[in-house]
Amino acid sequence: MKTLLAAILSLGLFASAAAAQTESYEIMAPASPGGGWDQTARAMQATLQDAKIASDVQVVNVTGAGGTIGLAQFVSRDKGDASKLMVGGYVMVGAILTNKSPVTLDQVTPIARLTGEYEAIVVPAASPLKTVDDLVAALKKDTGAVSFAGGSAGGTDHITAGLIAKAAGLDPKAVNYIAFSGGGEALAAILGGQVTAGISGYGEFEGQIKAGALRLLAVTSDAKIEGIDAPTLKESGLDVVIQNWRMVAAAPGITDEEKATITADITKMVESAEWKAVLDRNGWENTFLSGDAFKTQLDADVTATKAILQDIGLVAK
Repeated sequence: MKTLLAAILSLGLFASAAAAQTESYEIMAPASPGGGWDQTARAMQATLQDAKIASDVQVVNVTGAGGTIGLAQFVSRDKGDASKLMVGGYVMVGAILTNKSPVTLDQVTPIARLTGEYEAIVVPAASPLKTVDDLVAALKKDTGAVSFAGGSAGGTDHITAGLIAKAAGLDPKAVNYIAFSGGGEALAAILGGQVTAGISGYGEFEGQIKAGALRLLAVTSDAKIEGIDAPTLKESGLDVVIQNWRMVAAAPGITDEEKATITADITKMVESAEWKAVLDRNGWENTFLSGDAFKTQLDADVTATKAILQDIGLVAK
């Protein structure tokens, strides 16, 4: 009888420990502080805790190579650990291809697409470039003399620069694109006049635009965005529409039950009032998609991104 009681108590303790494990997460932002992935990870951290979905959430930054260094570490170090999550997105898809990364998103456990954000093209406030027409004229005069600052090579920002050149009838391979591992570094280069223009998600530039330190030339949406005083690239004569999306993945090797628990927690997060406030504050669109539907969409995005990168000369055909 004592043995049976001990076994029951032991099972109860084990179940409690397992439940406790699901209440804490460590989220990897595979880039330096200040960028979109870091912002997303820290927004998740605050929301999961404020909405009382998880009791303890930590964020760690692992920088380099468009997130592929963090991805490799996540896959090798965190296998089977249901408390570990990683933020990623469209940028990582491109970086895996351009860096010929041996580790791909096929090796993680996709949980959900979270947000979408259109790109913004900005210049320093003192720049002589006032409009997209001015930018295109400068590119046509000397493409290589116009430098763009943005995130990692092969990411959304880089693709946008290439698509702008292509839409203007120029060779995308001639674009002078300077990649930074984090949004903070890119912003410093733009504000310091070290580059001609900057490309990133609108949220990363919003404070400096409103403060008058940066001039917003255009956004990459298909229609004008409410609350943003700038034309789209399409309205400016360039047929370019592109949206950066961000996702969350769990470690490889977790069980179906653990995946279901994580998915339920992320779903609660996305449905919370706290998360909706985050979206409004950052100008992020809710593009939530989970389960098999997200995996199918992710596979399609990988295929489409490879075609785009080949088209603008960033990946060999």
